[in-house]
Parts: sequence; structure tokens; C-alpha cells
Amino acid sequence: MIVVARRHQILDTRPLLAKPNWENFFMKSFIFLLSLPITSVWGIKTGVIMVICNLFAIIIGRYGIQIRGKGPSLPINLPSYYDGFGFPELLATASFGHILGVGIILGLSNAGLLK
Repeated sequence: MIVVARRHQILDTRPLLAKPNWENFFMKSFIFLLSLPITSVWGIKTGVIMVICNLFAIIIGRYGIQIRGKGPSLPINLPSYYDGFGFPELLATASFGHILGVGIILGLSNAGLLK
């Protein structure tokens, strides 16, 4: 089957209709998996790094978020230091903390410092 495309180009669709070459597919998949970095397994070190990164992000968010307290508040009582620190602020800072933690954990494991 031959299909005419724009600008008078002729495209042959027969290779698309042929049987897939599974051997080639699995070989490319295997090569792709070999190119992925080797990361550390979850352990107490990675957990501590993630907790520290989240606490750091919450402290940064406490000073960095200018308009606070517009959403629902947290269901727990916090010290007066965290006045106006509600659910949206916690969600935003914890998300940033996880992104920061993943970057640090991947960087340390690729450098060989975290096993």
C-alpha cells in the first residue's frame, strides 16, 4: 500500500504492516536498561537524607512563602512560629523536599558515597 502525503512525497507503509522483530526490540530494551544508572537500595541512610531534605524545605518555605494561610489549616496544633502554615504550604514544601532529596540521593549514589 502506497500513500501520497503532502508536497507529493510518496510514503511506503509496508514496513509498518510487517511483523515486528521481537529480537531487535528486546536487544534495544536490554541496552537501554544497561544505560540506566545504578542507584542505592532504600535504607536508613536514604531515609535520613530524605527527612533532612524535607525539614530543610519546610524551613525554607516558612521564610520563602509570602502569602500564607489562604487554604485549609493543618489538623494538628503547631507552635506559634508556624502561624499561617497550612495544608497547601506543607504540600508545596514537602514536594520540594522530595525533589531535593531525590537529587541528593541520586547524586551521592552515582558518586559512590551512598551504597
